[in-house]
Amino acid sequence: LGVAKDADAATIKKAYRKLARDLHPDKNPGNAEAERKFKEVSEAYDVLSDTTKRAEYDEARSLFGGGGFRPGAPYPGGQRGFDMSDLFGGGGGAGSDFTDLFTNLFGGNGGGRARATRGTDVSTEVMLDFSAAVAGTTVPVMLSGAATCRTCLGSGAKPGTPVTVCPVCGGSGYTATNQGGFSFSEPCRNCRGSGHIIETPCPTCHGTGTTTETRTVSVRVPAGVRDGAKLRIAGKGGPGSGGGPAGDLFVTVRVGRHPLFGRKGDDLTLTVPISFAEAALGTTLRVPTLDGSVALKVAPGTPSGRTLRVRGRGVTRKGKSADLLVTVEVAVPHRLSGEAKDALEAFAATQTDDPRPQITAALAVPHA
Repeated sequence: LGVAKDADAATIKKAYRKLARDLHPDKNPGNAEAERKFKEVSEAYDVLSDTTKRAEYDEARSLFGGGGFRPGAPYPGGQRGFDMSDLFGGGGGAGSDFTDLFTNLFGGNGGGRARATRGTDVSTEVMLDFSAAVAGTTVPVMLSGAATCRTCLGSGAKPGTPVTVCPVCGGSGYTATNQGGFSFSEPCRNCRGSGHIIETPCPTCHGTGTTTETRTVSVRVPAGVRDGAKLRIAGKGGPGSGGGPAGDLFVTVRVGRHPLFGRKGDDLTLTVPISFAEAALGTTLRVPTLDGSVALKVAPGTPSGRTLRVRGRGVTRKGKSADLLVTVEVAVPHRLSGEAKDALEAFAATQTDDPRPQITAALAVPHA
């Protein structure tokens, strides 16, 4: 791409776009050399635009002098072919396995030995009612899946019988094949990469070291958990192999609705109907909370839809309590007795204030 080895992503992208435009087959019809270079810059950009691939490339380049070593190339000042194994101690045998270096470099298992493998992560869901989610609780979670065999404790061998080292790979789990200056590793076919031989398999797991079972995990749900929250319980997922650690358990929490309360952040919400007389004259109401009830003072002249705050009666998290937000709504009766109707008509006759002055003023303006 013609950029420095420490070029940033923007510089690399700019260089690639320019070269791609100049070398594109549509711009160079019939030009095989331009087509070849176009493919090269595209492959280069594919590597360098990927953070992981670029890190691997940079590390390999630093080890091998920017790609200067090639199998069969002459030594500086010498004539014989270059063997990669010479670079790491000579011999070309399994102890100097060139693949081992790249196995380490690109996420391998550390020198060709059978590695311990971490268990898989497991996901599940739990359903909580609204009050339990606010207060916090502990719930049992039933899981069915792979687990460490209780008979052989994961060894795969019948208790009391030996587990021997594989005679083919010497316990490494890999065998090496030399091809020219390179040595390639592959999982040992005799032990299937485990590095050991089980003479008498465990009768319960048949040599796998794992069984399928149903288990219960107690999951602590913190107070104030929200719907959709995901909890991680370390080490409670699938069992590892080869002595590797277990995976993690991820629990998604689903929170049900409450017939009275809602939630806004950590504040709880509640709607309370009041009569016109209570709104106009003022009153003191007894309203429910999740853990009891509380007195709420409604001031005279409170409009319908006003929200009043009751401090400290919301969700408590990390020692801090949020509030309860109470919205009062004036309830209009569907039916009136004759006496109530006469009283309201008498009240209306005494009212001189216009409840909608802006509307009245707009109606008074003559229209063309």
